Amino acid sequence: MPIHKVNKVKIVIAAFIFAVLAVFNSCSGDKETDYDYFVSKESVASYSLSYINTLLDGAEGFFPEIGAVRPYVEHSVDVYKVVYLTEAGGKEISASGLVCVPGVDGEYPVLSFQNGTNTLNASCPTEFPSSPMYQFVEIIASMGFVVVITDYPGFGESAGIPHPYLIREPTVRSVVDMLFAVHEMDEEELTDVTVSDDVYLAGYSQGGWATLALHEAIENDYSGLFNLKGSVCGAGPYDLTVLFEAMTGLSSYPMPVYIGYIINAYTEYDQFTNPVSDLLREPYASDLGDLFNGQKDSGEINANLTTSVPDLFTPEFLEGIWTDQKYSSVRTSLEINSIAGWKTDVPLYFLHGGGDTSVDPITTESIYDAMMAAGTPAQLCKKEILPGLDHGDAVIPAMMKGLEFLISLK
Repeated sequence: MPIHKVNKVKIVIAAFIFAVLAVFNSCSGDKETDYDYFVSKESVASYSLSYINTLLDGAEGFFPEIGAVRPYVEHSVDVYKVVYLTEAGGKEISASGLVCVPGVDGEYPVLSFQNGTNTLNASCPTEFPSSPMYQFVEIIASMGFVVVITDYPGFGESAGIPHPYLIREPTVRSVVDMLFAVHEMDEEELTDVTVSDDVYLAGYSQGGWATLALHEAIENDYSGLFNLKGSVCGAGPYDLTVLFEAMTGLSSYPMPVYIGYIINAYTEYDQFTNPVSDLLREPYASDLGDLFNGQKDSGEINANLTTSVPDLFTPEFLEGIWTDQKYSSVRTSLEINSIAGWKTDVPLYFLHGGGDTSVDPITTESIYDAMMAAGTPAQLCKKEILPGLDHGDAVIPAMMKGLEFLISLK
């Protein structure tokens, strides 16, 4: 073949390849722009109906309350780690969480579960989905829900940033953006499952606070996008001023990790303008950042702090926290990140252990009274204090009662 003809063939082939690549890249670009929130998913577990029933059989011996929800267990469950886009500290980040779907085709509502305080990255939902506590939440999908469990910023995919513990805006944003991501998954990524607009919320401890903040945000700010059906809030520190006042008013507090977590997060996210040394004595002030690096659990952190409130805080802070202008940013930020009562039109159920020494039950009594005072109908909002139960002891009883409540709304 003459050289000029060979060159002509090469040019035609190159042009064809270029055109194919251009079309492919164009399609790939369109695919990426299809999603504003969803990034990726990865299968992490599958539970057969037989496995779920065996798991519940073993647990029911310790927690008889589980028996009340057993009749609703109908499906196998598939669990995915999902990466999605959100914001924290004014910056876009990749965050993560678990999405658990029934193993049977159909349309299902979302149940978003907000987990309690965790300081160890290895123990967050996507890093430890086989944790018994998370498994009990994951298998709620067998009852006909798409179950969502966020890691929260600072864990999982976003482990490189500080966790915004009990800071309202990034917490709410991270869960709402994951709900958007789940709806984006609906058509392409969850081909046999349709996600309805109906949303149910549940959470305990930090998660109880996050659930109430979400309830208000979805009801008032996202009402046209989600159909909030009801929420269960367990043992949450809803009024952080009340919580902090209770903590600092004691001579001894058994969980200094909570105090340290608030101070570290509020300092990292510019909520408190005081240096840590204004609030905590040494060596606690200097050690605080290293304690909350995602590599230590609550027990380790407690061991490096002190349960003596006068030994933990500076005397100046204990004396002036509520009156001195020097600590005005502390008072302001606690108020901003607290949840005030409002008139809700969506069913809401508060639960708390009556013997809780970590999060004083006064926080639940206070928010319930505030909701009533704001005009919430009594038939839509109920409160239950579980006699004698401490913070950890009340988790399963409270959440089982809460799950029954949500199923009754469904």
